[in-house]
Amino acid sequence: MSDLCEAPAKERFPRWRLVAAFRRALLIVLVFGQTLVACYYLLWVLPYHGGTWLELAILALFAVLYAWIAVGFWVGVFGFVFRLRGGDRYSLLRRHRDRDLESVPLARTAIVMPVYHEPVHWTFSGLKAVYRDLERSGQLDHFEFFILSDSRDPDTWLAEQAAWYELIRELGAEGRLFYRRRSVNLNYKSGNVADFLRRWGRHYEYMVVLDADSLVSACTLIRMVRLMELEPRVGILQTNPNIINGHSLFARLQQFANRFYSPLFATGLAAIQMGDAAFWGHNAIIRVRPFMRHCGLRKLRGPGIFGGPIMSHDFVEAAYMGSAGYEVWLEPGLGGSFEESPPTLSDELVRDNRWAKGNLQHLWIMLTAPGLRFAHRMAFLNGIMAYLASPFWLLFLICTTIKAARMTLASIDYFPDGRQGLFPLWPEWRPEWALALALSTAALLFLPKLLALVDAVLHRLAHGFGGLVRLTASVLIEIAVSVLLAPLRMLAHSRFVFAALFNVSLKWAGQNRTEETTWSEALRNQLPGMVIGVGWSAFAWSLDRLFFLWSLPVALPLVLAVPTLVLLSRVSIGQSLRVRRLLVIPEERKPLAILENARTARERKPSDTGLRPVDRAVLSPYLNRLFWSLARDHRKAVRAEHLESAVTRCLQSGPDALSAAELIQVLQDRSSLTELHRKAWCASPSGYWGKCIQRLAQENDS
Repeated sequence: MSDLCEAPAKERFPRWRLVAAFRRALLIVLVFGQTLVACYYLLWVLPYHGGTWLELAILALFAVLYAWIAVGFWVGVFGFVFRLRGGDRYSLLRRHRDRDLESVPLARTAIVMPVYHEPVHWTFSGLKAVYRDLERSGQLDHFEFFILSDSRDPDTWLAEQAAWYELIRELGAEGRLFYRRRSVNLNYKSGNVADFLRRWGRHYEYMVVLDADSLVSACTLIRMVRLMELEPRVGILQTNPNIINGHSLFARLQQFANRFYSPLFATGLAAIQMGDAAFWGHNAIIRVRPFMRHCGLRKLRGPGIFGGPIMSHDFVEAAYMGSAGYEVWLEPGLGGSFEESPPTLSDELVRDNRWAKGNLQHLWIMLTAPGLRFAHRMAFLNGIMAYLASPFWLLFLICTTIKAARMTLASIDYFPDGRQGLFPLWPEWRPEWALALALSTAALLFLPKLLALVDAVLHRLAHGFGGLVRLTASVLIEIAVSVLLAPLRMLAHSRFVFAALFNVSLKWAGQNRTEETTWSEALRNQLPGMVIGVGWSAFAWSLDRLFFLWSLPVALPLVLAVPTLVLLSRVSIGQSLRVRRLLVIPEERKPLAILENARTARERKPSDTGLRPVDRAVLSPYLNRLFWSLARDHRKAVRAEHLESAVTRCLQSGPDALSAAELIQVLQDRSSLTELHRKAWCASPSGYWGKCIQRLAQENDS
């Protein structure tokens, strides 16, 4: 299709921009109007009505936090209204009839999956399901697959290469399924994708980016390509992934919340953002040429955290695409797009730790990058507030605690903050206004969830969630657990923000997808929060009984953090609720073919005989030859002696006799692989390689 510069002149300013401007203006009026009213009430709740610096700090923090909550509330309300009306008529899908869409020819598309220390069998089984689904659709010829590895551990990337080779043989995917591992890991995932684009990007019109836990149905992939063909101004089209395959109680809660609430919030967000939407980094299709031309990510040049490579690339790429004149759309109506949730809160927080630093980096881009659209700057602000809200809440609680302590322990001060004059400030207490304000804040948090329940009833969706009674019970369970987890996330995110601002280095690691949280791990991670919770409650009790009751919604979850983390990680509890049809989703009751294929493939785990991938790389004739073909000749004069010494030690005592760097060098050198294979088969039966040969023989016999 033609580039943007060739688009018809009459489409230079599409009508949706006027509609988007009106919707965003309405959102701003509603949010700030509501926040002003709430701040007015808070002023009269405070004893000195904002007459002290402490009260002004409380008021400022409250205004920011209330506005932040109000945005989410009104996005949910917008989504409810648009779903009530049958959807947004300006969305990409509503612009085109199904029969017109089905007649559009497909363009050449690359499906890329960056991986980094992911469970190999599990990840490749998901990619296999996507491949098979496209094969059944009859449109496979238009798609090619790329596994882009950044894995550093030899056992991991050798297993990846072996699994890739087996997958090609099983699927008959020669010339259609490719694997590349970068020898130098630069700029995280965005650098991996950029490396792919530099080498192969010019051969493809579009690129679909998948995460290791992504599944996208063939129907959705095909519709995405056809929409991009019909909409030459669209640079990125983002789906709304649904969380699936939750087993632990925590994962099932996340899965239910995502599947049940996201239709409202995604519809509302899409209706407000329209063609200035965000890119979430996966389960999206990208127009390759403008992406290559405009979305390259230079290192930041600011101080501390605001310098170096960009860690969270997706929002930045969407903003750059928008500044180049292309549109970025979120299309919730596509469906058939899935991802998975971390199995425990601890694993979610590990992920949030790196996301917090990446999102905070966006503050520098938001304030300094020229030419960005206002909507994308607001998207940056939204992502920043997702983590900055936690230290703001913490500061708000600290300020209110100091205020309560001063009012209780100190005598009444009619001239606070050193004021002078004839007119004292008379403190006033309005507990009924404080209660009304607290209830209004709770309504902002929980009313959208009740609207989702109403939406399910109106659209007759409750059956897919276990029926109306069980659906209502599931919503109540999710609300109760979210209340328990909010203080834990607040403390953790506050720590992440402060660590990021001090530019503490992060370790980028693969995601745990199976392990439960132990009692000792939970105690080690949550002990500081428990101490804070107990200390704060005891202090509140000593001040005032009402203040103690006010502190309980925050302090009690901190005290109960250890059993909360452990119980939420339990798979048995999650499966028990599933048997009772609680926290279920429609895809569990009537799964799509791609989900069933992925589940079946993942259940067929390869047998484990104790041989490491490194052992197989040395001993297996066909694997040794495969890895030889992917390696290079590194035996230059300056390194030959070093490599020969490493090979000798490996033959004598096994791979563990080498350092990690030495092992990588040996496995990447063709001559070393050949020598190891030849001499290991001649090793003594009592040595390391002799024992490995015996295990390999037993495996072949079985």
